Amino acid sequence: MFKIARTGLSQPRGADSFARGESELDMLVQFCSSEGWSGDLSNGLFRLGENAAAMHGLNQAECGLLNLIRCYDSADRNHVLALFEQAATTSSSFCFSTTIILASGQKQPVFCIGESTGLEQRYSGSILGVFFFPRFQLEARRHVFTHHQ
Repeated sequence: MFKIARTGLSQPRGADSFARGESELDMLVQFCSSEGWSGDLSNGLFRLGENAAAMHGLNQAECGLLNLIRCYDSADRNHVLALFEQAATTSSSFCFSTTIILASGQKQPVFCIGESTGLEQRYSGSILGVFFFPRFQLEARRHVFTHHQ
């Protein structure tokens, strides 16, 4: 899934619309971990939290976009790259989901929601978001080949 929309198309929600009951937050924690990230569009660097960096197979929290998406399923990389490029040119809200291919061959689903702002000046702006990592991994797909004689 890859979605993007211009910001400002709907009325902003009030702070009370984001209030969650403790049980909803507990459910979120039960099913996934989450961590925020940010990007500086003036220099192209993204800053991830410690957990998100580790999940992406990165040794440091700061990286470029290509290093960030390198671990994503190859079928999704170009879509994610195009989404980020579009978000870097127009203030946008976006989301995507893909899988991270871990060194073990396991696949870790990841969901991302973000927003880019401050793009009025050329080579400026920021991008903020959050990664959600479900608390399960998918098995590596094994291909079974049969030989007919």
